[in-house]
Amino acid sequence: MSDIDGQTQDRQIPDKAVFLPLAQFQQFLELVQQRYKIIGPVVKDEAIQYQPINDIHALTRGIRVEQNPGQYSLEASDNNLFFAWSNGAQALKPLLFSPKESLWQAQRDERGRLGFVALTAKPTATAVIGVRACDLAALALQDQHFLEKAQPDPQYQARRQALFLIGVDCTHPANTCFCAATHDGPALQTGFDIALSELAEGFLLRPGSRQGRALLAQLDLAPATATQQKTATQAIQRAADMQQRCLPEDNSHQQLYNQAEHPHWQAIAERCLACGNCTMVCPTCFCYSAHTETALDGSNATQVRQWDSCFSHGHSNLHGHPVRADIKSRYRQWLSHKLTGWLEQFGKSGCVGCGRCITWCPVGIDLTAEAQHLTQPGESV
Repeated sequence: MSDIDGQTQDRQIPDKAVFLPLAQFQQFLELVQQRYKIIGPVVKDEAIQYQPINDIHALTRGIRVEQNPGQYSLEASDNNLFFAWSNGAQALKPLLFSPKESLWQAQRDERGRLGFVALTAKPTATAVIGVRACDLAALALQDQHFLEKAQPDPQYQARRQALFLIGVDCTHPANTCFCAATHDGPALQTGFDIALSELAEGFLLRPGSRQGRALLAQLDLAPATATQQKTATQAIQRAADMQQRCLPEDNSHQQLYNQAEHPHWQAIAERCLACGNCTMVCPTCFCYSAHTETALDGSNATQVRQWDSCFSHGHSNLHGHPVRADIKSRYRQWLSHKLTGWLEQFGKSGCVGCGRCITWCPVGIDLTAEAQHLTQPGESV
């Protein structure tokens, strides 16, 4: 993928952007469909979800999303745009790091000898349209964990290589969004194959990879005008200005490690249900458990990996006993690791400002408020 330089608030639409009239949007999708199965945002079960689509009529349109701590709802919008909504519960994570999958299998042959077979994923080439900047930032962290090491994860690697990403600049953030504060949005910066900026009359398109550039070369499109580029840039700026939440400055994150006995951890624990919703919707969390599923006839045994959460009772088990037996210690582990431990591991916070953990928490716990409370001056314990 190609990098696009610049901070979110100061970013300008590149001069190389071309303009796709709304009347040609279906043609663009059909061109993508020649090489890829397409997944896009649709309304399902009263939420926006990524699902397979065949044409533009399956996409969300004229919909806005209302999000607050512990609340998510869809409403009709006064515009007729396709992407004038903030994120749903899904990010790219389920498409790459499968919620449950088989890794390898032990088999007995007809002579009773034991052999081992790797069960590598064989994904279909897939294009995802509607990806937001925060989710591309999260994808970069997932890539660091699963790919950028001596032994890349073969399941993740296979799916990642089959993915074509069509991102959209975010212009309608939710009340729970704070990607501008983490410098991960609302403008697309890097990690996409093609980027879209939606206008009332169409889209600005720009490539971010060799594959994206090759696809756009097949369309006979005029360069975007200066007025179109200015309109797109202003919409992104308005989206950044609308966001009110933020995390503590990076140099104060270390304070979370120094606040292990702060009484506020217990105050959070008294509200937290330890349900794990925050880790399931988080686009960067990658905890999992592994177990063996054995055939009843004993002919094979399959090693299975599935998502886990640091909020589950057994996640911290050592020799049959949980290291973090109470909710206080589990929430402390999650927040401290996400905001401080990731800086040491990956050079970046594990939070990209998508706000999903706030929206989908049943009791509306807001990690930005909790982090600010724990790190504010005079709160040391």
